[in-house]
Amino acid sequence: MTTIGWYVHHHGAGHLTRFLAIRQHLDADVAVVSSMPAPRVLPPGTTWTLLPRDDEPVEHADGSVHLPEDASPTANGLLHWAPLGHPGHRARFAAIAALVTDRDLAAFVVDVSVEVTLFVRLLGVPTVVMTQPGDRSDLPHRLAYDAADRIIAPWPAGQHDSDALERVADRVRHVGGISRHDGRADATLGDTAGRIVVLGSVVPPPMDGGAPQVVVDHLADAAAATPETSWAAIGGTPDTWREDPWDLIRTAEVVVTAAGQNSVADLAAAGAHAVVIPQARPFDEQVATGRALAAAGLAVVLDAWPETEAWPELLARARALEPAWDRWGTAGAARRAADVILEVAS
Repeated sequence: MTTIGWYVHHHGAGHLTRFLAIRQHLDADVAVVSSMPAPRVLPPGTTWTLLPRDDEPVEHADGSVHLPEDASPTANGLLHWAPLGHPGHRARFAAIAALVTDRDLAAFVVDVSVEVTLFVRLLGVPTVVMTQPGDRSDLPHRLAYDAADRIIAPWPAGQHDSDALERVADRVRHVGGISRHDGRADATLGDTAGRIVVLGSVVPPPMDGGAPQVVVDHLADAAAATPETSWAAIGGTPDTWREDPWDLIRTAEVVVTAAGQNSVADLAAAGAHAVVIPQARPFDEQVATGRALAAAGLAVVLDAWPETEAWPELLARARALEPAWDRWGTAGAARRAADVILEVAS
């Protein structure tokens, strides 16, 4: 059986969600490495190696504490994160090298890390890089793209202009938005009038960091301004986390969300009417996605959480949209991504 390596970045849940969506279409064993703990249930034929963290302070024998961000982590602009003298950093790459040595990997998927891409390629393994929207023209990203055998763009061709990807266009494969809900049976819609669902952490946190009560306050204010509606949050706090939010997304009259790749793909799978509020992310990832959605007429896109009195007009605009979500290419996207990986592995 072919074995494929896979690096899952630990930030947020999106990289894991994308892996699980694609994994079900891969006729291969998969060896995952990640700083994120393994999910409760792993797909058959999947192993998971938990990597040490390399972003935590280092305490030395003399009691001094060194921060990794002070240890030349960019190698003079060549990389994104490779702090000098960090035991966690050394140990994680030693674990990756051990995996490559012990398993006859046919390919290695990196979602996402410039350093892992370059390291695995130096070890002689073909690499498949997941790219993301935004300005990826910096030197580290260009190095990773140049080293990759294939680059998977999880959006449809023509939706994101990128000079960085244009340079390597012969190896870029646009597969469409990857949603774990692709192909699911529709939820029973019933009466959806007035149901507003807020996904994730799109509501701005307070200055003191005590997010839960402020989320409640923001939604209560929005609901009061739109008395014909009922508002519900999914995933913004531990109390509102749902393992499977499909029915709520599918039956919402309007979905309010950030512009993460998985969230947008889920909107497409559900055919949702949406208000999208891009969040601040490195390389303006969500801002770029918001621009693409606005240009395609797929959602009402805002720069920031609006004033309370703006909600009636915003919801009316979202309801009036006729979003042609099929152009986001969600149907079959995970399978197309798997096909790209298997092509490299063969």
